Amino acid sequence: MKPVLVIVGGGPRGTGLLERIAANAPALYAGPGLDIHLVDPHPPGGGRIWRQDQSPLLWMNSMAEDVTMFTDDTVLLDGPVQPGPTLHEWAGLDGHTFPDRRLGGSYLRWVYERAVAALPSGTTVHHHARRATRVTGPRAGRQRVWLEGRTAPLVADLVVLALGHLDAEPDAEQRRLTAYATRHGLVHLPPGFTADADLSPLAPGEPVLVRGFGLAFVDLMVLLTEGRGGRYEQGPGGALTYRPSGREPVLHVGSRRGVPYRSKIGYALDGERPPLPRFFGPAEVDALLARGGGVDFREDIWPLVDKELGFAHYHRLFAAHPERTTATWSEFEERYAAAPPLGSALRALVASAVPDPADRLDLAALDRPLDGVRFASRDALQDGLRAHITHDLTRRHDPAHSPDLAVFLGLLSVYGQLVRLGDIGPWWHGFFSYLASGPPGPRLRQLLALSRAGVVRFLGADATVTAEDGIFRATGPSVPGARVDARALVEARLPLPTVEHTDDSLLRELYAEGAAATPEGLLAVDPGDGRVLDRAGAPHPRRFALGPHTDARGSGAFTRPRTNGPAFRQNDATARAVLAFLRDVSCRAAA
Repeated sequence: MKPVLVIVGGGPRGTGLLERIAANAPALYAGPGLDIHLVDPHPPGGGRIWRQDQSPLLWMNSMAEDVTMFTDDTVLLDGPVQPGPTLHEWAGLDGHTFPDRRLGGSYLRWVYERAVAALPSGTTVHHHARRATRVTGPRAGRQRVWLEGRTAPLVADLVVLALGHLDAEPDAEQRRLTAYATRHGLVHLPPGFTADADLSPLAPGEPVLVRGFGLAFVDLMVLLTEGRGGRYEQGPGGALTYRPSGREPVLHVGSRRGVPYRSKIGYALDGERPPLPRFFGPAEVDALLARGGGVDFREDIWPLVDKELGFAHYHRLFAAHPERTTATWSEFEERYAAAPPLGSALRALVASAVPDPADRLDLAALDRPLDGVRFASRDALQDGLRAHITHDLTRRHDPAHSPDLAVFLGLLSVYGQLVRLGDIGPWWHGFFSYLASGPPGPRLRQLLALSRAGVVRFLGADATVTAEDGIFRATGPSVPGARVDARALVEARLPLPTVEHTDDSLLRELYAEGAAATPEGLLAVDPGDGRVLDRAGAPHPRRFALGPHTDARGSGAFTRPRTNGPAFRQNDATARAVLAFLRDVSCRAAA
C-alpha cells in the first residue's frame, strides 16, 4: 500500500505545500508513490478566496510583480530552490498592474497543476470537493478525516491542515446586534468575507453605518458602487468623478483610526537597500526565546521593532537625501546604535541631525493621525479626511519620500523575524496591515471621488455604534455632538481566526479534544515543522497545520520575490517532515 497524506485546504498554502513536497521528494522519498487527498469544497489552487466565481471588479491587493509561489536564492530553507515565474511574468502583465482576483486564482491553479505533475512517480492526487468536519485517530496510529456528506472517512498516515482564512461564530456583541436588527426590521451584516456577503438588503439611497476601514471596506465600496452600475470618469490631471447609477446606498464609514489604510507605494527603490535586519534579527529573537516565561510585545519586542524601522528610515534618508540632514551617516549610525530604544537620547539625536520634523519617523503619529483632532462640523470632517487621503497618496507616490519605502522593507524584515515568536497578539498585525498592506493608489482615488459625490461619508476616529430607539446610531469624538442614524450596519472586517469560536467544526473539535491554543485563540504548532501541539506542549506525530489559523501564520497568501518569505520556509520544513515520516511508513510496509 502507498502511504496516504490528507491535506485539508486547497488554496495557496495547500498548493505551496504540494510544490515543496514535489521539490523535496527526489532527495527524501523513494517509496512506491503516494496517495494524496486534497479536501476543499472550492477548486484547488485558488481555493475560496481566489476562486473564479466572484466579481471581476475585485482586485488583488498586490502588484503582479510582487506575487510569486516559487522559491529563490534568498529563501533560507533546507530543500532545493525551484524557481518559477511571478504572476506578471506568467500572465504577461505590466508588473505594476493590480490584477483582479480571478486572474490570481488562474495563476494559483497553474501552480497547483505544475506541482501535481512534478510529484513522484506513482503519486495520485484526489480532490474531494467537500468540507472536512473532523479528524480522529490515536497519536500512534492512522488518522481518520471525516467529510461532509460521506459516511466513511479518509484513512491517512498524516494530516496537514492548510485551512486558510476562517469564518467565526458571532460573538456576544454580534449576536445582540443581529437580534436587535431582527426585532426592529433592520439590517446587520456581521464580520465576514465581503465577496461572500449578501449585500442586496442594503437599499439604494439609504444610509449604512460601516465599521472598519481596511481591505474589507474597499471590497464593500467596490461592490456597492461600480458593482451596482456606477462608473468613474477621468478629468484633466487624472482626477476622477463618480457618476452614480442611483442604486448605491450612502456609506458612513468609521474605525478606530478613522482613516483608510495607507496607500500602496507607487515607485521602486533605487540604490542601496537598508542592510536589514540590524537591530531586530535572529540574534535578538534567539535572546527573547531563551529568556523563557513568555515575551511581552510592548515591553520586550516593540522597542526593538521601533529602532529597526527607524534605522531603515534614516539609512535611506541619509543615503538618498543627504541635503535634508546635518550629520554624516557614519556619525549618526554610531550614535543611533548606542542610544537605547524609545529613549530621550535617541529623540535628541534625530532632532539634531534631521531638522525638518516631516523627515523624522513618528510611528505613533502614523498609527493614529486623528488623535486629539476635532472638527467643527461633519462637512469639515469630510474636507479634512479628503485632505489626509490626498496627502497620503501624494507622499506614497513621490520618491522624494523614499524613506517610506525603506520603512516598508523594514516591516517585511520584522514580520519575517516575528514568525519565530509565534502569536504576539492582534495589534502588530493590524499595524503592519495599515502601513504595509493598504489598498492600491487607484482605490483611494476612487474613494476620494465617492466622497466628493456623497456616496461615502466619513465618521472619524473611535466611532461608536449603539442600538437604540429602534435604529443604529453612530457618534464619535472627531465631531463632538454629531450623530448619524441608520437602519443598516455592516461590520467591514474579517472575523478573528480563533479555534474556539471558528465555525469550522474540525478545528473546534481539535481544540476541544486537547489541541493547544495561544491566548489570542490561534492553534499552537511546533515552530520547526508545524506539528500541532497539545496543551502539554507535545507535538502530534501525525497532524500538521499551516496558515493564518496557527501561531506560525507567516506571510499571507503570496510572497514577494526575493524577500526570504516565511511561508516558503514553513512550507518547506513541513514538506520535509511529511516526506521523512511517509518514507518510514513505506519502509515499514515493505519490510
